[in-house]
Amino acid sequence: MNTEADVKEVVRNRYGAAAASVSAGAGGSCCGSASQALGGADPITSNLYDAVQAGELPDTALLASLGCGNPTALAELHPGETVLDLGSGGGIDVLLSAKRVGPTGMAFGLDMTREMLALAEQNKRKSGRTNVFFLRGEIENIPLPDDTVDVIISNCVINLSADKDRVLREAFRVLKPGGRFAVSDVVVRGEVPPAIRRNMELWVGCVAGALSDTDYFAKLQAAGFENAGIEVTRVYGAEDAKEFLATQGEALQELAREVDGKFVSGFVRATKPRQPALAGPSAAAAASSCCGPRRC
Repeated sequence: MNTEADVKEVVRNRYGAAAASVSAGAGGSCCGSASQALGGADPITSNLYDAVQAGELPDTALLASLGCGNPTALAELHPGETVLDLGSGGGIDVLLSAKRVGPTGMAFGLDMTREMLALAEQNKRKSGRTNVFFLRGEIENIPLPDDTVDVIISNCVINLSADKDRVLREAFRVLKPGGRFAVSDVVVRGEVPPAIRRNMELWVGCVAGALSDTDYFAKLQAAGFENAGIEVTRVYGAEDAKEFLATQGEALQELAREVDGKFVSGFVRATKPRQPALAGPSAAAAASSCCGPRRC
């Protein structure tokens, strides 16, 4: 069984190597791409950003992109808002978000990998954006106060955590009342062979740790979120699975047909209620109190 520490160490090492690969090939060569450093993630990470967005970003931000979607294209962002990207990597989605929230807003990126953070800071300097801030930490323990963020985004990172319940509780904690959860993630539809679930390398590739849609909804609800929904943005077929599993052993490669259409990229939305839930006999008294339930 994969422990939380095992998964975290594998993810940290592989993403650190991916960042180093991009930095070494910073001249723009495809040989420096992070997806190649991870070994066969192209079916998931390819063709996520359009030409207009690509033109707004440093080359190294694009090369370091290891997501499964484009949350900034689907998330509703407004000038002046504060955005937090969980697992921000080389900073691509933070930089795009910073432009949309404008100079009166702020865009934070959180990552646990020193090499990725160094690359993100480099990309921030190249972009010239002053409303971007990168933090070192883990998405299971977000280093921000309660009720400080308007929107949380993430790009194929929550599925990498072995403790998703804690990640979602932390996301709920730092969001302001009425705040939005708007992330891209890999989601499972149907049963997945146990061999794929156990494979540590596939955790790094966003597959082994993916939740089913029903599990995702249940965990969001347990964390306190409401209005949860998933919009499918890409379906991975047998050919995608073969490409993704090309670097694995023959036994796993033979499973490609069994996972045809079972993995999808999805845009997951939910909101934090504007008012805290009240229950029990104290609810009426708290609601009528002039100081309100939180201060009391």
